[in-house]
Amino acid sequence: MPPEHADSTYEAGTGAAPQSDVMALKILVAGGFGVGKTTLVGAVSEIRPLRTEELLSEAGQSVDDTDGVARKTTTTVAMDFGRITIRSGLSLYLFGTPGQDRFWFLWDELSQGALGAVVLADTRRLEDCFPAVDYFEHRRIPFVVAVNCFTGARSYSEQEVSRALDLDPGTPVVLCDARDRDSGKEVLIRMVEYAGRMHTARLLDSVS
Repeated sequence: MPPEHADSTYEAGTGAAPQSDVMALKILVAGGFGVGKTTLVGAVSEIRPLRTEELLSEAGQSVDDTDGVARKTTTTVAMDFGRITIRSGLSLYLFGTPGQDRFWFLWDELSQGALGAVVLADTRRLEDCFPAVDYFEHRRIPFVVAVNCFTGARSYSEQEVSRALDLDPGTPVVLCDARDRDSGKEVLIRMVEYAGRMHTARLLDSVS
């Protein structure tokens, strides 16, 4: 829990911390192993990001697929955490999820009270983000797919990525550079706008 709201909980279904002068929204950053989640959180965070990275070990070689990310030497074992102020009165708390299947038991805890999620995708390993897409679709958590444009990777249009992932109609797909703060911030703004529309539509449906 972020220190500013250590004594409060996120309002269920909205991702907002109640009774605060500053609206704080909880956003998850998810995706496959080595896709750039830690990089994105670190690039946009205005505070020193909390990281729980450990060196890859020989014991994990049989379960950690490093094909396409052979130079990766560490992995997130719990979460990444950062904060960014989008505008006056609106801050986002970013929770980066671990990418390997063996850490999925943490996802249910991290997703509690989240407004929505960013699913990072790598076109060299596009299938690696299928589990995250399925996870959020099944739990009706709004998400955007952000294609991290790695050097040398084949370029795909947003429409091609949407078809390849069989996304629900209207799910946004954006191109980004996870290393660039402005690019990451644009992704988060799209996420907040889309999630806001989805939650509003569901609220109206529930009272109609």
